[in-house]
Amino acid sequence: MLIGEVARRSGVSARMLRHYESLGLVRPAGRTGSGYREYSGEDIQRIFHIESLRALGLSLREIGRSLDDPSFTPSALVDDLMRQTRERIAAETELLTRLRRIRAADPAGWEDVLQVVTLLQALGSKSADVRQRAALSSADEVPVPVEALVEAALSETEPNVAGALRWALARSGEGGQALLVEGLGSPVAEVRERAVQSLAEMPGGAATARLRDALASPDVVVRGYAALALGTRGVADAVPVLVEMIVEGRNDTDAADALSVLASDSVTADQIATRLVDRLAHDTTKAPGRGRLTQALADIPGTTASCALVELSHDADRAVALTATYLLQLRDAR
Repeated sequence: MLIGEVARRSGVSARMLRHYESLGLVRPAGRTGSGYREYSGEDIQRIFHIESLRALGLSLREIGRSLDDPSFTPSALVDDLMRQTRERIAAETELLTRLRRIRAADPAGWEDVLQVVTLLQALGSKSADVRQRAALSSADEVPVPVEALVEAALSETEPNVAGALRWALARSGEGGQALLVEGLGSPVAEVRERAVQSLAEMPGGAATARLRDALASPDVVVRGYAALALGTRGVADAVPVLVEMIVEGRNDTDAADALSVLASDSVTADQIATRLVDRLAHDTTKAPGRGRLTQALADIPGTTASCALVELSHDADRAVALTATYLLQLRDAR
């Protein structure tokens, strides 16, 4: 079969067939009386093999090796192709993410595009100082895309940089909150913690509502950060979690301070005191927890807390009784 007929039937151009021959991939041994190349059935089968391997992404050099090297195993070839494909997909995904973030910044011109690119590169720098400057930079005309800020905040391990990123997110509005909520569901505990810390520093009713939802998180750390933030915002829903933090000794001082903030009105103060007393009486509350609960009553105003301290001053646990007595003396001195 002459080269033109082979090209027509195989879909491979005559020019490419000549290129294959120059590389030694296909060597038609036959010649017509006029000297034209004549391809045998085996040659044509080899051409189809070449095209099939090209469709898998192999280079012509790799194809030549796979067809001619008896020791070249298909499994090794496929494994290598899978690795290359994953790397290519990762690179393309990274590029797509970068382009999407640039588009989200709505740049007015190429100068704005370059500014966004510079900020994105700085956020991914190996230098903590560079990352911190990027987070703190006041790019009012072309702000850092909020998606990039969230990603950086959820992965940052340097405390100063993390604080700067949370500050930048707090200034960015509500756009990143949905992404932070996704972070609360991460399988990585550190990511969940960074997500709730970022939400805790975001102002507004939307952030407060999301923090309320976080009170039901199965992660005690997430619940704790949410409760502390809600306590400073005057949200009484945080009281049960704050009391449990005191019992368990997790940020118990901060939890007690948050309860004292919530106890600014008499009704809430009595509710808090009642919950503290109920937890004190619970048979699963161990001695250290009872001591912390007693101390927490110190900053809760009202008769309910005072009466509870009077009763606790006669508690069978001497440490609790002494603590309650001392706290009563302080209240009387006021």
